[in-house]
Amino acid sequence: AQRPDQLWVADFTYVSTWQGQMFVAFVIDVYARRIVGWRVSSHMRTDFVVDALEQALYARRPSSDTELIHHSDRGSQYVSIRYTERLEEAGLMPSVGS
Repeated sequence: AQRPDQLWVADFTYVSTWQGQMFVAFVIDVYARRIVGWRVSSHMRTDFVVDALEQALYARRPSSDTELIHHSDRGSQYVSIRYTERLEEAGLMPSVGS
């Protein structure tokens, strides 16, 4: 990436705690190398990753006149209808890979 808000990557992982596993979703601005949105949850449902995306959109307010690529793996949450529709509504260009 050559500028902020040109490429975001999204994923999630789990963290073992005394109360069991928790999941942490995050959206990273590749240029800035910073987490721009994140969410912690006890489940892996789509709304958990949508919440991380919403936080990133609110925090960064990407311009609609520049292309912003959103890259993720092919996880069911990221290729779900709800998530891909939200990317389209926000004007983000989806990219998926392994």
